Amino acid sequence: MAEPPRTIGDRGIVGDLETAALVARDGTIDYLCWPSLDSPTIFADLLDAGKGGAFALAPRLREARRLQLYVPDTNVLITRWMAEEGSAEVVDLMPHPDAAATLGARCVIRRVSVTQGTVGFDMRCAPRFDYAREVPRVTAEGGTARFVGRDLVMRLHGAMPLVAEEGAVTADFSLAAGDTAWFVLGDDTLALPDSAAIAAAIEATAAAWRGWLRHASYKGRWREQVLRSALALKLLTSRRHGSIAAAATFALPEATGAGRNWDYRATWIRDASFTVYAFMRLGFVDEAEHFRRWAGQRVMHADAAHPVRVMYAIDGSEAADEQELDHLAGHSGSRPVRIGNAAHAQTQLDIFGELLDSTYLSNKYGAAISHEGWQHVRGIVDFVIAHWQEPDAGIWEMRSAPRHFLHSRVMCWVALDRAIRLAKKRSLPAPLVAWSEARDAIVDDVWANFRHPEHGYFVQERGGTTLDAALLMMPLVRFVSSTDPVWLRTLDAIGDELRDDGLVYRYRNADGLEGGEGAFTTCTFWYAECLARAGRLAEAQLMLEKGIAYGNHLGLFAEELDRRGEALGNFPQALTHLAFISAAYFLDRRLDPSYRPNWQP
Repeated sequence: MAEPPRTIGDRGIVGDLETAALVARDGTIDYLCWPSLDSPTIFADLLDAGKGGAFALAPRLREARRLQLYVPDTNVLITRWMAEEGSAEVVDLMPHPDAAATLGARCVIRRVSVTQGTVGFDMRCAPRFDYAREVPRVTAEGGTARFVGRDLVMRLHGAMPLVAEEGAVTADFSLAAGDTAWFVLGDDTLALPDSAAIAAAIEATAAAWRGWLRHASYKGRWREQVLRSALALKLLTSRRHGSIAAAATFALPEATGAGRNWDYRATWIRDASFTVYAFMRLGFVDEAEHFRRWAGQRVMHADAAHPVRVMYAIDGSEAADEQELDHLAGHSGSRPVRIGNAAHAQTQLDIFGELLDSTYLSNKYGAAISHEGWQHVRGIVDFVIAHWQEPDAGIWEMRSAPRHFLHSRVMCWVALDRAIRLAKKRSLPAPLVAWSEARDAIVDDVWANFRHPEHGYFVQERGGTTLDAALLMMPLVRFVSSTDPVWLRTLDAIGDELRDDGLVYRYRNADGLEGGEGAFTTCTFWYAECLARAGRLAEAQLMLEKGIAYGNHLGLFAEELDRRGEALGNFPQALTHLAFISAAYFLDRRLDPSYRPNWQP
């Protein structure tokens, strides 16, 4: 019987803080960009099965039960098969930078072992360079193979003989209980390792991840799930640059067969700033400081007309323009397959609020801002004061005409509010009267112009009547009290109109794009946190548990969910993981009998 197609969520992720690979539950690596997260793919069967390239490794076991799990407190992945005639497992990882010296080059390690019986295995490594536009030339001798392309050469070492064929190498072998074998794929400089070196790299990588996780301060009810989210977020950070990607993937559909297929392999100022907040809540201050330095460099080299861009490439350069890869069929036939993102040219006024909120928090819990850094903050504030009344594309990057979105207004208020707080906290020079007047003007505008004419709750845009789940951010950023009667009416309206049990949709109105989309996973956790802040703890806890249940078998969250709760969109997505961390963190505190409200953000 033919295997069912792999779903988006049917995978784990491994990485080395430069790039990341997805490993399906059948033992296939079907997604990997090389050498960086935003480089072209070398494996992309995820987007076109049989054409995009894959690295398959699996035992020949009939009717085997398949399991996938992480070595505890690490990003080292185990895929396991269990059958009557035998059992086997594959350990997948990319050596942590602190462990890279054990092999001398960046690589993907796949170690296979048998725990019961004698088991045969099939391995096939078929990279397709440059987004599957190039089939490399292949040579193999003994346990070493080379894949040679126009601009990229990769080397595969194996503990078993490798056989070359057109665009691929294969291995057919058997292992008895207690035996192991391994395959290592990396740059052409990768030296031939031995079993001891492989074992040392695995152990050093596991130790490095455990060492990082020991800095976590969270000890609450959802510790295991929260720390898994932290590990996933860490895989999306760049050790070299300090930037943070929105997701590991591109072009995964928000609705199967539709055209909402975007590239998230870039650093959105919004998503990265939220991620900084999540890291700091868990005690990971170094990541926040590294991102602040990276963001500071972006602001330092900006012009007054665009003090901050919506997004940047991982290395801090300008984000790539949008392109369509017509030669790829797309996941489940969802076309077009896009790389780059046209949203980088949009105006999204909310990003200034997220950036200055993270700047304020970094100063509160980390190093004090420099004089030069403060001058850049003042430039951002001046820009916000000059432009907050203008329409924009909003947090959801709508491709319709610009509109006056409430979320953007609120985040402009956050930008001014956090700058004022920072100036007072650090005794920094600033025209506080003028800034306060502008901040208060935004408050007056919101209360006067962004409420439903009949029901009085807050609405998506000025003068409108529709709702938007982005409004759930209002009490989370302290714009409105979480128990204000108008806010509680808004919360109930969102629950009635945008929620389907544990699924929460972003909005229901037209957004300038064809085709539908799924429920937005982040919004489930925003909604749960808002319930908790409103004192509705039983509802909040149930909502949080439903959100956790929508994660995959490893606790990883995709961008969206279909009506059956199956993963849609790019995966794993930073915004969802950080929203979960925030909700779990607050709800755990709120469930503590000794909890007392603290109005300091």
